[in-house]
Amino acid sequence: MDPITPPPRSRTIYLLPNLFTTAGLFSGFYAIIAAANGDFVNASIAVFVAAVMDGLDGRVARLTGTSSEFGVQYDSLADLVSFGMAPALVMYHWSLSELKYDGELLGRLGWAVAFLYAACAALRLARFNTQVAVVDKRWFVGLASPAAAGLMMSFVWAFADGGLGWNGSELRFVALAVTVVAALLMVSRIRFWSFKGGTAKGTRSDRVPFLVLALVPIAIAIAVIDLPRVLFVVGILYALSGPVMWALQRLRKKPEAA
Repeated sequence: MDPITPPPRSRTIYLLPNLFTTAGLFSGFYAIIAAANGDFVNASIAVFVAAVMDGLDGRVARLTGTSSEFGVQYDSLADLVSFGMAPALVMYHWSLSELKYDGELLGRLGWAVAFLYAACAALRLARFNTQVAVVDKRWFVGLASPAAAGLMMSFVWAFADGGLGWNGSELRFVALAVTVVAALLMVSRIRFWSFKGGTAKGTRSDRVPFLVLALVPIAIAIAVIDLPRVLFVVGILYALSGPVMWALQRLRKKPEAA
């Protein structure tokens, strides 16, 4: 007697993770439109919404068993818009475009640096896709593009709402430095903690240390006090964590070699 085969799972369930990806793509697109219209606060918020959607689509796909190669490629293309093009253009419209008033050369430098960020985001995503099966899941090699976008947009949001008294024109050289640093960290070989569990290379795990879960309520309570500035501080600390760990490892190796 032939075994009873279960009915095939409906392919409509594959819509669920891709809907989150599409929502993230829309958020990135909206950020570009908002920045072009001078609405930099909402543009920054939209990029953070895209980051939330980017975190949800992969988890939903794994929880529902609907991961697919199409979803992986679609997610990468959406990330390029949300975390590559959108932050670069928001930063350019808010601050880097003001460099043109300091001279023609600096004006060109402004849009060239914005392009550098977008290009580095594309390179970071391409490298991640080719190495995802062989790297240690506990670490990102180079600053992840959502984290780089978070650093950029938290910087814009922290000052664009007028809470600190400076505008994009006054901070144009600081914005130039932030953009260059974020771009170069993405394509660097410096490791950053991924907040993922697991120890073996080539494995994937959604487990996180209990300490991280315990700190979540505390982080939320602190964030609601002054969300833009808190996000900016968190972005700076995370961006510095990789270079600091790299420097400490280099210092430890020197005595061992001696």
